[in-house]
Amino acid sequence: MSGPATRTGGTPIHGPALHHMGFVMDVSGSGSQLTFDAGILSKLMSHPDPSIAMAGQVGSQIKIRAGNIWLLATIRSQRMHERDHGIIMAHVDFLGEGEEERLTGKISNFRRGVTHYPAPGSEVYAVSSADMKQVYAADARAHVEIGTVFPTKDTRGALYVDAMLGKHFALLGSTGTGKSTSVALILHKICDIAPEGHIVMIDPHGEYSAAFKHNGALFDVNNLAMPYWMMNFAEHCEVFVTSTGDDRQIDSDILARCLLQARAKNRLAETIGKLTVDAPIPYLLSDLTNIIQNEMGKLDKATSSAPFMRLKSKIDELKADPRYNFMFSGLLVGDTMAEFVGKLFRLPSHGKPISIIDVSGVPSDITSTVVAVLSRLVFDYAIWSRNEARRPILLVCEEAHRYIPSDRVSKDSAGRAILERIAKEGRKYGVSLGLITQRPSDLAEGVLSQCGTIISMRLNNERDQAFVRAAMPEGARGFLDAIPALRNRECIICGEGVSIPIRVSLDHLESEKRPASEDPLFSQLWLETGGEAEILDRVVRRWRAQGR
Repeated sequence: MSGPATRTGGTPIHGPALHHMGFVMDVSGSGSQLTFDAGILSKLMSHPDPSIAMAGQVGSQIKIRAGNIWLLATIRSQRMHERDHGIIMAHVDFLGEGEEERLTGKISNFRRGVTHYPAPGSEVYAVSSADMKQVYAADARAHVEIGTVFPTKDTRGALYVDAMLGKHFALLGSTGTGKSTSVALILHKICDIAPEGHIVMIDPHGEYSAAFKHNGALFDVNNLAMPYWMMNFAEHCEVFVTSTGDDRQIDSDILARCLLQARAKNRLAETIGKLTVDAPIPYLLSDLTNIIQNEMGKLDKATSSAPFMRLKSKIDELKADPRYNFMFSGLLVGDTMAEFVGKLFRLPSHGKPISIIDVSGVPSDITSTVVAVLSRLVFDYAIWSRNEARRPILLVCEEAHRYIPSDRVSKDSAGRAILERIAKEGRKYGVSLGLITQRPSDLAEGVLSQCGTIISMRLNNERDQAFVRAAMPEGARGFLDAIPALRNRECIICGEGVSIPIRVSLDHLESEKRPASEDPLFSQLWLETGGEAEILDRVVRRWRAQGR
């Protein structure tokens, strides 16, 4: 029905035309069953308003009046009536409700959740683009607009920054769906509204340096200069202890004893009442190996010197290998902790609020330890700065499934332990976690459910889809079924960062702000030839020098 709508009782509403679609059949706490008139749905398909034209399709929204309240719901599933083929049965999930303005009939003060339920027999109407604008209009809270709400042409989709960061977020999507560009888009928008913010991004592939060269500080193995003595004892064990089983415990005990002695040699240790093996006090690697040598000299004949030799040779190996210079160089023994933490966490930011830490050049055997140290520094800084002026930090972890793997994939590691702790406790101390992954099913159990906002792009793997479904709230189920059918640069967002679940077509990002993650065009690149000898020469030189 179109033209002036009327209330029950015949009072006209001078508002937008209502498009009747069907009726409510039964009602439950979270959803309802409706019947649609198939003839009306096919007529609405030619409507110029894209929202009304899509009315009745899975994933689209409908509205139901309950008194002076408009209820909004999303269609989860449909089937044809067994006997009457002109009737379509549909299940819907309630999204929220808004008040009806008396004069205009528009939806206002929209909020998540339902307090007024419709009665069976209530009429069901199509949601127009004007309604979508009212429902999705961002309120006065700090927000960033990231795209256009599907299926409208101009309704803007917004993320509430404080709600999203306050309770962590996850961005998921299969390779090739535009995941990296979407991450860059969201971080650029946050940087624009918070140029003095504090964001640390762990970038395992070196993609994001190109995207943030103008508003970020870029670190890699050539300029990171991360002092080895900032590792805690568990991280020292990951790097220095190579044995397994019972031998590992013996080696760890020896390392703990010798490391404490090495730290105690520093004058800073005298200012600390009770020195622990975890305290970030500078020490010399040569002191540590000398102490291990001395301890070995005190052994009686019956005790094996093998554990001491294993530790000493591993430390000597790290010192001698130029690939580890960014961390185990003899130049990193000064007390540069305040300077290192300041540059890493952008304290102060100087208009460059994001640190991109490119770990692609870090030797693979210590990458997870480096990520563990960086993550722990974020958390420890937040804990020990509680009595100071607050400086919340956002830690973004790309390829998160590599560092917080589920028990199926890998057992405990220092990186997984600290990132799981940040997921559980970080928000109390002002640390926000952003997890980016293409394999949510490989993440440690429970980590995804700690993320208050989930941004899901297309996921091709059924196990990943099931994993995301389990982590998302009930009301988003109609949207979730669309995850395998999303186009590139399209996502479904639900949770704290949005007022209600939305499907968004993301904004275009300028080429100079995009990460360097474009897929190679084989058909074009394989037409090019020439200069291969020079290319091979340069590549072999870099290969041998290990990137130096």
